[in-house]
Amino acid sequence: MKKKRKKKLHRENRTTEHKPGHGAKQAAATHPIKGVHLLLLILVFCGLALTAYITATRWFGTVPLACSDGSDCDLVQSSRWSTLFGLPISFWGFLTYGILLKTIWRMRKRRLSWRFAWVITFVSVGISTYLTAISLFVIEAICIYCLTSFGLMLAIFAILSMTRPDPMPDFQWRTWLPGTALATVAVVAGLQIHYSGIFDPAAGPEKPYLKALAMHLEKSGAKFYGAYWCQNCQEQKSLFEASAHRLPYVECTPDGRNGIRDIACLTRNIQRYPTWIINNQRYELALKPDSLARYSKFRWSKEKAADTQ
Repeated sequence: MKKKRKKKLHRENRTTEHKPGHGAKQAAATHPIKGVHLLLLILVFCGLALTAYITATRWFGTVPLACSDGSDCDLVQSSRWSTLFGLPISFWGFLTYGILLKTIWRMRKRRLSWRFAWVITFVSVGISTYLTAISLFVIEAICIYCLTSFGLMLAIFAILSMTRPDPMPDFQWRTWLPGTALATVAVVAGLQIHYSGIFDPAAGPEKPYLKALAMHLEKSGAKFYGAYWCQNCQEQKSLFEASAHRLPYVECTPDGRNGIRDIACLTRNIQRYPTWIINNQRYELALKPDSLARYSKFRWSKEKAADTQ
């Protein structure tokens, strides 16, 4: 009996080994990335490189290629829609591509990763559509970097949608599509509320008075010396809300709190932050907009309001 059983098992093993397609299935489970996965990874890597480059130029104060001062690209990159919670939009894009990279890599062995990647790209395409519409119809400018990232995300979404693993009984288009679309609408609505300035005035539209005052301070030669780690300096900027970037600000510690100070701060012997120098007068404290207007002899009028439009 034992000999017969051994012979039977031996015949079954030989039959299994020679079954057509059996080796191919095993190879498919452990085969390195190819085809669709490779294409998706290439697109994601392109998105990572693009968003990393734009983020680096923002953080290091350099100008991206084909984004000269006053160009369409510059208008978009310097608008209030180019940051979110104090960080460049490109940084959030970089994080999104990073999550996609990990998720798509895991798609080789986990089908559920496809569903997660599909939801991420669906929401990302919705956000990119919103920001592209803002660029075209509100800012009235075109940013080639933004459109390129939009195209990459759209391509990733399209490929994922056409290559859904089968079977996936827990994923039905009729339930997941409206649910994800509703979530995307909620995210876009949240962005619109944020950029309207309801919760954060600095993210909203500029107020004509603050904008005109900041522009006047810049033109009059006034200087606002401060440090990025100085709480009073941050409060001084917050008083100008969305026009804070127009202030004639000089960062005195570009190399860190204990690093070498900026030459302009050394020349002016800046000892405290913030320090204002207006008409050769020194003010070593944060000043309210009305005080700055008085010290700089700023006169508000309807004509000035029209000039800032």
